[in-house]
Amino acid sequence: MSLVARILEAAGIPTVVMGCAKDIVEYVGVPRFLFSDFPLGNPAGRPHDARSQRETLALALRLLDSAPGPDTTQRSPLRWSDDPSWKRDFSNIDLLSPEEIARRRAEFDRIKAVAKTRREEDVATS
Repeated sequence: MSLVARILEAAGIPTVVMGCAKDIVEYVGVPRFLFSDFPLGNPAGRPHDARSQRETLALALRLLDSAPGPDTTQRSPLRWSDDPSWKRDFSNIDLLSPEEIARRRAEFDRIKAVAKTRREEDVATS
């Protein structure tokens, strides 16, 4: 996304990148970056939390409107958790039992199968 944002900006289209990997996004050098200190894959707010998602979008739109210049990073005030141990514990496979790993793998495979079926249905109807 960072590279796409740079191409859009070069064409005169303003962008804001929302992300959780501050070091990577800043290294690539996007014009405007809303950093959320959340687990990777959650740059738009907490899953199933419409309030945090709306607030994140509002922050991104304000950044688009008010960035003082290029290479502007704004840190979201939202927190994943008040307990900083989430950074150590989130998706840490060493903390999961073999049964929990198997359960999560089965759920992931189930979701992939649903997505594949929907994609195939979309291709068949288009």
